[in-house]
Amino acid sequence: MLPARLHPGRLLAVGPLRLPAPRGAAAGGEPVRSPGTPRAEQAHKVAASYKPSKFDKKILLWTGRFKTEEEIPPRIPPEMLDRARNKARVKACYIMIGLSVVACFAVIASAKKAAARHESLTSWNLAKKARWRKEAALAAETKTK
Repeated sequence: MLPARLHPGRLLAVGPLRLPAPRGAAAGGEPVRSPGTPRAEQAHKVAASYKPSKFDKKILLWTGRFKTEEEIPPRIPPEMLDRARNKARVKACYIMIGLSVVACFAVIASAKKAAARHESLTSWNLAKKARWRKEAALAAETKTK
């Protein structure tokens, strides 16, 4: 049951909140551009201001951004390198996940083989302690003589 001051008709009658549209580039609106420049061309102009290192070039090649090292320009936009690094991180994570799964199955297989040979940590510990007892008995026997 709704409280007395809330009426369903009033809740439905209220329209969406409308904010005034921002004006100009300073207000966060559309950037000021020359009349002849297309909007897409203006928005995607990025200065290529980063010189990639050898490792950065390997990342760009590994992520498939470029096919050969000769295709990589001497200066690239930092956003391109950021995207390539993120893609490389994801690929590295997938590789590590795959290796972890393979390692899990390898451990399971080796544990099953050890169980078939009746090897376990408990049997190893019992054998080790029996050996220590035997060595302690031999040491005590040699002391008494």
